[in-house]
Amino acid sequence: MSSFRKMIIEEARLVMLRLLSEQAEYQSNSSILDRALDEFGLNLSRDQVDSELAWLAEQGLVTTDRVLSITRATLTLRGLDVAQGQASVPGVKRPSPKA
Repeated sequence: MSSFRKMIIEEARLVMLRLLSEQAEYQSNSSILDRALDEFGLNLSRDQVDSELAWLAEQGLVTTDRVLSITRATLTLRGLDVAQGQASVPGVKRPSPKA
């Protein structure tokens, strides 16, 4: 994987965690996350979004389940810590300090 591609993936993982942290029940689905990533200039395919959610689940940052053809992701406490910069995980960009 090129260093540019690695940077995009690490950024996308952080953005997904942060988006989930802003939801009332800390959950969303892959379709909504895919559209939100597009808004941040992170154009991943739906398959890539599902793959990254699976990776985040392997790291214990989210839990996932399938509803028909959509993956639903729920943020874990560890995922919330990473989204807020209180913990770090290799493969997820560390958030910048708040201004």
